[in-house]
Amino acid sequence: MKRFDYIVLGSGIAGLTFALKVATRGRVAIVTKKNRAESNTNYAQGGIAAVTSREDSVEMHVRDTLEAGAGLCKENVVRTIVQEGPARIAELIDLGMKFSEREVPEHPGAHELDLGKEGGHSKRRILHAKDVTGREIERALLAAVAVQPNIKIYEDHFAVDLITSQKLGQAGPNRCLGVYVLDKTHGKVETFVAGAVLLATGGCGKVYLYTTNPDIATGDGVAMAYRAGAAVANMEFIQFHPTCLYHPKAKSFLISEAVRGEGGVLKSLDGVEFMDKFHPRKSLAPRDIVARAIDSEMKRTGATHVLLDITHKPAQFIIDRFPNIYKTCLQYGIDITREPIPVVPAAHYQCGGVQTNLDGETGIAGLYAVGEVACTGLHGANRLASNSLLEALVCAHRAAEKVLSSAASVAKPEIPGWQSGHATNADELVVISHNWDEIRRLMWDYVGIVRTNKRLQRAQVRISNLQEEIRQYYWDFIVTSDLLELRNIATVAELIITSALQRPESRGLHYNLDFPKADPAWAQRDTVLVKG
Repeated sequence: MKRFDYIVLGSGIAGLTFALKVATRGRVAIVTKKNRAESNTNYAQGGIAAVTSREDSVEMHVRDTLEAGAGLCKENVVRTIVQEGPARIAELIDLGMKFSEREVPEHPGAHELDLGKEGGHSKRRILHAKDVTGREIERALLAAVAVQPNIKIYEDHFAVDLITSQKLGQAGPNRCLGVYVLDKTHGKVETFVAGAVLLATGGCGKVYLYTTNPDIATGDGVAMAYRAGAAVANMEFIQFHPTCLYHPKAKSFLISEAVRGEGGVLKSLDGVEFMDKFHPRKSLAPRDIVARAIDSEMKRTGATHVLLDITHKPAQFIIDRFPNIYKTCLQYGIDITREPIPVVPAAHYQCGGVQTNLDGETGIAGLYAVGEVACTGLHGANRLASNSLLEALVCAHRAAEKVLSSAASVAKPEIPGWQSGHATNADELVVISHNWDEIRRLMWDYVGIVRTNKRLQRAQVRISNLQEEIRQYYWDFIVTSDLLELRNIATVAELIITSALQRPESRGLHYNLDFPKADPAWAQRDTVLVKG
C-alpha cells in the first residue's frame, strides 16, 4: 500500500498547479497514464484569456463569458474566476512561463504582452506563446515540479477506481480514501491511499470519432467519480472545435481559433464565404455557431470539409504568428500562406463534468476535481475560447488553499488490496477494439453537433447493450489499460446521451432539431446525474 498526503490524477495545468501548491505541506503522488507531459494542456494552442490590458476590463470579460455560455453560466463563478485570473497568471510568469510579447508602437524598445483575439471575445485578451501555449505552460510547470522533493510522479500508471468509505461498507458520510491504480509496466493493480484525492484527468474527446484531443482523453475522471457516487452535471454540452485539419494522415491536429482571430475566413469548397448567413461576427462568431454553420454547409453541399483561408495576410506574418500550424500543414503538403486550409469540426472540450464548487470540492469528502473534468458553472452551455486554462489555474489554486486549510485528521482504515478473482488474460482484443470503434462512431453519428430525439434514443439502446457486454468482459478478464478506457468511454457516452435526452430545448452546444429554440424555463438549470 502506498501512502501519501495528496494524490493527483493527471499531469496537465490543473494537476501540476495543485501539486506544486500542496507539496510544501506533505507528500504528493501524481498519477499519469502516459508520460508526464502528455495532457490536454500540452495540445492547447490558443492561450489563456485574462484581463491584462488597459483597454479591457473584468466587466467585459464577464459579459463575453456569460454571452457565450447561453444563459447557463453561474455569474458569481464567472466573476470570481475572471477577477482572480491575473494574479494566477503572474504566478505562472514567476515560475518561468514566457508569453509572446510585442514592441510597443509608440515606445520603440519597450515590450508588452502580445494579446490575441478569439471568437466571442470583444477585446484582445489572449496571452499566448506563439501557437504552442499549452506546451510552454506544461514545460514551465514540469520544470518546477522536477525540483520539488515532495512530489513523486508515477508515469504509465492508470487509475482504475476511487476507494470510498461507502464501497468499504463504512458508516457515516461517503469519503474518498484513495485509488486503485494499474501499474501498466508490471500489469498489477496497487493501492494508493491519501487524505485528499484530486481529479485533474481532463476531458473525454475520444468518446467521438473525430477529436482534437490526444489519445488519453477518455473521460476517466468523470467515469470514476460517477461510479463512486459523485454528481455529474451538464454532460450534454460537448464543444466541437470548428476547425480541425482535414487530411487522411493528420490525426487530431487543431487549427487554432486564433487563425480566425487574425483574419482567417471560412469558405465553401468553391471559395465562397458563408458565415455572414449565420452570424454578424461571421468567422469570429462563438464556436457553437461556427461548428453548426460548417456542419450545415457540409450537409447542404455534400462536402467532406470546408476551407479556412488566411492567404490574404502577408506570408511572413502567418509564419511568425503560427509557426507550428504552418510547419505541420506543410508536412501534409499544404502551404497556408498560399492556399486555404481544409478543415472539419471535431469534438474538442467537455463543458460539463463532475459537479464542484469554486474550491474544487465534490459531494464526496476528500475528493476534489479541477479543470476540464469538473463542472463549476464557468462555461455554461458553451465555453468561451481560452477560458479553460484560466479556470484550471484559478480553481487549482483555490482547491489547494481549501485542502491546506481543512487538513482535519482522517482515520486511516485498513483498505483491502485489489482482487482480480479468477480472471484470465483477455485473448480477444478484437472485442475491445470493435466496441471502442462502435461507441465512437455511434456518438459521432447520433450524438454529434446536431441531434434529434430519435437518434438519441437509438444511441441509448445501443450503448445499453454495449455496457452489458463490457461489464461482463470487465469481470471475466484481468484489467488492462485498453479495457479500462473502453469501460470509461462507455460510461461517459451513456452520461452524455442521458443528459441530452433530459434537456428538451436547444441551448449553446446542445442543438436538438426536435426542440430548436431555447426554453427560458431551462436557463440556469443544470442537468445532474447521480448513480442510483
